[in-house]
Amino acid sequence: MKNIDILYIDDEENNINSFKANLRLLYNIHGVTNTRDAEIILKNNPAIKIIVCDYKMPGESGVDFFRRIKSSYPQPIRILLTAYADMSIVIAAINEGNIFKFIRKPYVIEEVISTIEEANQFYSATSMLERRNAQLQQAYHELDKFAYSISHDLRDPLASVLSAISYAMELQRVEEISEMLLLMQKSISILDQYIENLRDYYLVRRGELNLRDIDFRRVAQDIRAFYQIATEQHHINLDIEVHQHTSFKNDLSLIELIVYNLLNNAFKYYKKEELNKQVWLDIQVAKGFVKIKIKDNGIGIPQSDHQEIFKLFYRANAQAPGMGFGLYNIKSALLKLNGSIEVDSQLGLGTTFTVKIPSK
Repeated sequence: MKNIDILYIDDEENNINSFKANLRLLYNIHGVTNTRDAEIILKNNPAIKIIVCDYKMPGESGVDFFRRIKSSYPQPIRILLTAYADMSIVIAAINEGNIFKFIRKPYVIEEVISTIEEANQFYSATSMLERRNAQLQQAYHELDKFAYSISHDLRDPLASVLSAISYAMELQRVEEISEMLLLMQKSISILDQYIENLRDYYLVRRGELNLRDIDFRRVAQDIRAFYQIATEQHHINLDIEVHQHTSFKNDLSLIELIVYNLLNNAFKYYKKEELNKQVWLDIQVAKGFVKIKIKDNGIGIPQSDHQEIFKLFYRANAQAPGMGFGLYNIKSALLKLNGSIEVDSQLGLGTTFTVKIPSK
């Protein structure tokens, strides 16, 4: 039971010592004799779940103290110790201080333990409810963005293709028709990328992980083959190194999602004037982790955008077409894999993403 931290406030030092002596084997007790020190304890110990305070305190009553800290420290459950039976105190405590329960002084230790256990259960329930509510709010926010994206990013390429087809049907010259076909090809490519991003989006949100042994040398071979045309077309050198001497088990689909999305960004955001365009992929497996580093000498990312780039539909640069799914999907996949990602980038000086994922 030592995982419950309790703040006990009483202006009598003997009462604090007695409280600690009775409960020290069960709980972590922080005892103070005034409310000023109590606030310092709360500030420095966010793990405190329960506050037990005597009603009659010098300077301000226990009810006044609870009322004053209610907005700053809303989560800890409040218990009031009182030797009074005045109903006005009870009503004020409930209305103003959000008191969970009262304990009469002199207290019975069994009653104190029972009240603390009940308060701890209530704390756990309300904390879970708050987390669920935060997740629900985020889901609603993403759903709004998603609905807009469907109506905008999915419809626009289709509208462009339809317009181009209508116009091309009236053309006679081969050159003009060829130009329309190129426009349609561009729109369909954007639409294909959007659908691919949607596939990744739902891949991240599927149920259980599909665990399997992963040979990163084979992954590297597939990557070289996949990007062969892109490297030749844009004159980009792709350098891949793999160091794996131990087994590694995880969800290959999610890891490929992460690597390919990061590589796609490296290939999209190159510097057009750069004569020696480079993308480096380094994969190292050791001590139960895989460390994946993807580096480029492209256009880079402004420092102010480093935290924003992982948000849904956020795009830091318009050099290449995109919907802002990629890095968001990467972050979501890493959360599912208990992994982490770091970005090191400066505008005009390239970008390095470092990913670390544990073996399952």
